[in-house]
Amino acid sequence: MNKVRISNTDLEIAPLNFGGNVFGWTLNEEQSFGILDAFVDKGYNFIDTADTYAWWVNGTGGQSETIIGNWIKARNNRDKIVLATKVGSETKEHGYDISKAHILKSVDESLQRLQTDYIDLYYTHFDDNKTPVEETLSAYDEMIKAGKVRYIAASNLSPERLMASFEAAEKNNLPRYVALQPHYNLVEREKYEQQYASLAQQYNLSVFPYWSLAAGFLTGKYRSEADFSKSTRGAGAAKYLNEKGLAVLRALDQVAAAHNSTPATVALAWLLAQPNIDAPIVSATSNHQLEALFAAPELTLSWEDLDALNKASQ
Repeated sequence: MNKVRISNTDLEIAPLNFGGNVFGWTLNEEQSFGILDAFVDKGYNFIDTADTYAWWVNGTGGQSETIIGNWIKARNNRDKIVLATKVGSETKEHGYDISKAHILKSVDESLQRLQTDYIDLYYTHFDDNKTPVEETLSAYDEMIKAGKVRYIAASNLSPERLMASFEAAEKNNLPRYVALQPHYNLVEREKYEQQYASLAQQYNLSVFPYWSLAAGFLTGKYRSEADFSKSTRGAGAAKYLNEKGLAVLRALDQVAAAHNSTPATVALAWLLAQPNIDAPIVSATSNHQLEALFAAPELTLSWEDLDALNKASQ
């Protein structure tokens, strides 16, 4: 499998990023181990989580990092994994927070749960919109110099705060973000393409879209309101069940049929065909779902395929 290098780093990744928000939520530890084993057995190595997953279950989070840490210890494979986690999100105990004090406390807690000495990629998960960007970056600088974090990345920052972070890094010789994790998929294009794509190009950022299958909507399993009861996450796809969403599903069905593929595979292949997109974030709760994901990097869409999908999703 062809690996890609995350921009401005020495980290090499396979072109799918497993999203660990399902660990401790829709998958217990034993089930999570099985999915992680299947993911790495296929040659993938990039795992994404956050310190607050799954806070909506227990109020505080931490379950996902704990499960991943237990799995890494059991498999003794830390050197084979590119591990990403995040800081700054809210829980029932605290609001969004990217102050230096919160970051320095949180990174040690994440390292303990993950049972590792270092995090490969550490994200600003959400912005609190009040901490000076210099303060946040100085916390990361301290962690990088201590060997706790290798590189930093950004998710859910406004374009203005993202640009301010690069300006502050340049001016004060502080760490620069190397990657961006935006909300981007075939039914959520406008915000990323109009506000962030040019910044990804300008700052040479690797891009790892989250909700790359739109909460499962782009798999095609939600085609009526009755379908939302099929999964714990079904309600998240309800907002896409409209004229545009159904047009996208029809285009996905058409392209999938032409390639003897599935809508999920085609939706991910479309993302991988976009500029700067290195590894969409994907989740699965079964080996059957994983197979559709694994097929995406192997599927090359034609100009006609891409045009049909683009027109349906505009």
